[in-house]
Amino acid sequence: MWEYTAKVKDHFLNPRNVGVIENPDGVGEVGSLACGDALTLYFKLDEKGKINDAKFQTFGCASAIASSSALTEMIKGLTLDEVSKITNEDIASYLGELPKEKMHCSVMGRDALEKAIAHYRGEKEKKVEGEIVCECFGVTDIDIRRAVTENNLSTIEDVTDYVKAGGGCGKCHEKIQEIIDSVHSKDKPAKKKTIKLTNIQKIKLIEETLEREIKPALKKDGGNIELIDVDGNRIIVKMRGTCATCSKSQITLKHYVESKLRELVAPELIVEEVQQ
Repeated sequence: MWEYTAKVKDHFLNPRNVGVIENPDGVGEVGSLACGDALTLYFKLDEKGKINDAKFQTFGCASAIASSSALTEMIKGLTLDEVSKITNEDIASYLGELPKEKMHCSVMGRDALEKAIAHYRGEKEKKVEGEIVCECFGVTDIDIRRAVTENNLSTIEDVTDYVKAGGGCGKCHEKIQEIIDSVHSKDKPAKKKTIKLTNIQKIKLIEETLEREIKPALKKDGGNIELIDVDGNRIIVKMRGTCATCSKSQITLKHYVESKLRELVAPELIVEEVQQ
């Protein structure tokens, strides 16, 4: 059973702005009843070009309804240039986070918003681009590549959580993995010849990488990390600041800290957080 934040429950039980706007300036439709989720988003602009009203109609689960409700609240009073910068992560954060298995609901909201803006601007609806990878849910390689790139996804399960691809028969898993691998290998420098480091050299390089590459990035969001010990290839750390209480700290630890240390120090390193 998934755990929902109080804000998700509130927007599900008391959804804001449900309905239809007559003669809307922008309307976007995404999803389908066949795949279990469908959303239509409407907005109306005022004389200053800001969104004066926004409504939605959603067929889907609690997360889909909550995400749609939250999105309509988020975009009111903003210009189209401002709302065009809203990401699916912004929607999830507004709700105090969503279960990772339900992140596709926030992606659906983001996609509906993009279509509504395109409708207002008179842009022709884009034809399905790319190759259909997941036949069960009609997801293309371009959809998967975008989700992997924008959200730093690393597993097939992650992709399923964000765009549903791979959640049906499973025949597309091999292709999804190929896309994930290609995204993460893109623009990476050629592998350097492995040089065996002494323990002292390894520890020094770990400390330098933490100070130069990792800590500055974490500090931008009020977080930090402390090196506790190095035991062979095991790096023991302690998350500090906002990282210590963040629900995504383990994702940051593995997908950023460990990945960066493996890239710049040694590929066999494993980062673990000390349990206190």
